[in-house]
Amino acid sequence: MGLQNAKAPRAKRANVVMLGLDSAGKSTLLYKLRYKDTFVTIPTIGFNVDMIEIRKDFILTFWDVGGQEKMRQLWSHFLEDTDALLYVVDSSEKRRLEESRKELELILKNESLRNVPVVVLANKQDLPGALNAEEITRRLKVKKYCSDRTWYVQPCCASTGQGLAEALQKVATFAKQYSKSKETFRILREM
Repeated sequence: MGLQNAKAPRAKRANVVMLGLDSAGKSTLLYKLRYKDTFVTIPTIGFNVDMIEIRKDFILTFWDVGGQEKMRQLWSHFLEDTDALLYVVDSSEKRRLEESRKELELILKNESLRNVPVVVLANKQDLPGALNAEEITRRLKVKKYCSDRTWYVQPCCASTGQGLAEALQKVATFAKQYSKSKETFRILREM
């Protein structure tokens, strides 16, 4: 019996970094994805790490990094070996969208994120006046900043779970494709 277990293929793993301004809803999203439940969260000082098994053969590790101004200076330390970026935006907080756009632009210029796919979560769609995915795409200039990579903007609501299954599917697909292309590139380099 132990021999059969030894032959079982090891699950592939991919790293997803979750960034966004403080109070965008990153931790709430992560808990809802992981536990299908809503938790009352407090601002993340530092980071949370959680693993979600997508299938038996594929596991995503989510790095949920705090979005306070002091923490943003440390974001670049979490980007090494990233297979997908999940950027969370509070769609109802119009006055902070420009700040969020600047942070996204800055982070996408980081060499560690070159060609890394991006999923933008337009969170808090349940709140009055929340901007839709098209408007978030326009305001964050996603087409411009992500012209060199695969990207997608998903409307969602962390508290109700609306749009999260689609977001997780998109992130998993992007991360798996990117991870596979990195592996192919590594093999070609070694030849």
